Amino acid sequence: MSDRPNRIEKRLKETLQPLSCQLQDDSAAHHGHAGAASGAGHFSVKIVCYQFEGLNRISRHRLVYDAVGDMMHTEIHALVIVALAPSEIPT
Repeated sequence: MSDRPNRIEKRLKETLQPLSCQLQDDSAAHHGHAGAASGAGHFSVKIVCYQFEGLNRISRHRLVYDAVGDMMHTEIHALVIVALAPSEIPT
C-alpha cells in the first residue's frame, strides 16, 4: 500500500495547521481512467483551517494546492477540496 495519502496529509497539516484534515484516497474508483494510468492518484480532502477565515473558495483552494504543489500531476492527478473556516462549522 502506498504511503502517498500519509505524505499528502502530513504536508497539509505541516503547512496549514488545520483543526481537522480528512483525506480520502479515491483512486480505486478511477481505475482505468487516463490519469490513473500515469500512477497519480485521485483524492478528496475536507480541511478546516483558521487561515481560510475571510477567504473565498478560490483563495482557499490555492492555499491547499500550494501546500501540495510539487505533488500535483506526479503523485496527485485529481484533488477534490472542501475547505472550511472554523466559523463555518455548525456547533
